[in-house]
Amino acid sequence: MAEIINLRMARKAKMRAGKAVAAEANRAKYGESKDGRRARKAEDARNRRLLDGHKLERD
Repeated sequence: MAEIINLRMARKAKMRAGKAVAAEANRAKYGESKDGRRARKAEDARNRRLLDGHKLERD
């Protein structure tokens, strides 16, 4: 026999799960401080320059 569930509670749990996914995405997008973003961008630029400097040029 099937398990009896409260549809209202199931609907609210599904809604909470959806909001938790959106909140996680927003934390990743907006959660970094300005200094952290600057440091990450500077490190990314440095890594890009280093990688470009190590590329071999073909004649």
